[in-house]
Amino acid sequence: MSEKKHNSEENTTENPLDGKNWSEIKSNDSWAIFKIMSEFVNGYEKLAKIGPCVSIFGSARTKSDHPKYKLAQEIAFNLTQKGYGVITGGGPGMMEAGNKGAQRGGGTSVGLNIELPMEQEPNPYIDQDKNLNFDYFFVRKVMFVKYSQGFIVMPGGFGTLDELFEAITLIQTFKISRFPIVLVDSSFWSGLIGWVKEVLLTRENNISASDLDLFTIVDTADEAVQVIEDFYKRYMLKPNF
Repeated sequence: MSEKKHNSEENTTENPLDGKNWSEIKSNDSWAIFKIMSEFVNGYEKLAKIGPCVSIFGSARTKSDHPKYKLAQEIAFNLTQKGYGVITGGGPGMMEAGNKGAQRGGGTSVGLNIELPMEQEPNPYIDQDKNLNFDYFFVRKVMFVKYSQGFIVMPGGFGTLDELFEAITLIQTFKISRFPIVLVDSSFWSGLIGWVKEVLLTRENNISASDLDLFTIVDTADEAVQVIEDFYKRYMLKPNF
């Protein structure tokens, strides 16, 4: 019975290659380069003018009455009072909270929107001239890293983890300059970081102890903003230098 159920489930999954000519698919790859180039050029031209900003990541599914939504909004507002703008993924949930807080604080509010079949619609709190749309996740992630002076990482799902670990990896491997990465809500992150310490570091020796210094865990809006402020004071750097 389990086998029949398995087969039935398999039949409901559409094969993206059904009815398509493989050579035709491959030939379209070359033309995709121009679309990718256009997204890079448009992103570089618009984001080079935004000034110092901090990216706020988190779940698109978080509702506006959730305490963490309100916390993200407070963090964004506090950042604007320190002279930073806010960059988000442009969608609902934590992204909306970040843009809403930035707008309330009178700061720059940027949205890097990605076209998805679900969840992702631009939120109404993005500056009109700072709402960018992307087809490619990897282009969008380049923009986050290149034009952010710090990452505030709220509770989220796979996409949030992807953005977090990519940033840590790029800093760890010296592909980009170091910037502050702040994980908000210790109760959410403690399990993951515990596994990183116990398995990746201690048991498997897959990372160095110093890699754990690449991020900071906090619980309040004031703590999150203070980490950003302390980083640039400690290293005597200026955002967007």
